[in-house]
Amino acid sequence: MLDTEPGTLRSEDPPLTAPEPEATLDDDGEGSGLGALKDDLSALVEDARTYAAAEIAFQKTRAGLAGKTAARAVVWLVLALVLLNLALIALAVGAVIALAPLVTIWGAIGIVVGVLLIGVAVLVMKALADGRTLSAMFGEGGEA
Repeated sequence: MLDTEPGTLRSEDPPLTAPEPEATLDDDGEGSGLGALKDDLSALVEDARTYAAAEIAFQKTRAGLAGKTAARAVVWLVLALVLLNLALIALAVGAVIALAPLVTIWGAIGIVVGVLLIGVAVLVMKALADGRTLSAMFGEGGEA
């Protein structure tokens, strides 16, 4: 017989045996492959918890910073409105002083106050119109 014929063994070939199983049992009865998988999954869960805790801490810090920045912006806006109010008062006083030689002082005060009240009336009417539009948007009919 030739060495290439099926069913023949050469003297240098190892004896035929069944392959060993991939996972062997540890001392506690679990397979080593399953134990490694369990360790990997527990490490993954622990990493996910760490990531979630870090993300929550980051978002808390970011929210705190945003709150402080928003508060500072509101303070600057209030100060700007106070200065605008002072500027409008100065404009009104200047208008009264400028009109006093042309008409009496009472006439100048009347003109300035009248113009300011007309401005207030126009602004209130615009605010009421916007309020009606907003009410219509969220009202029963939904008509704008």
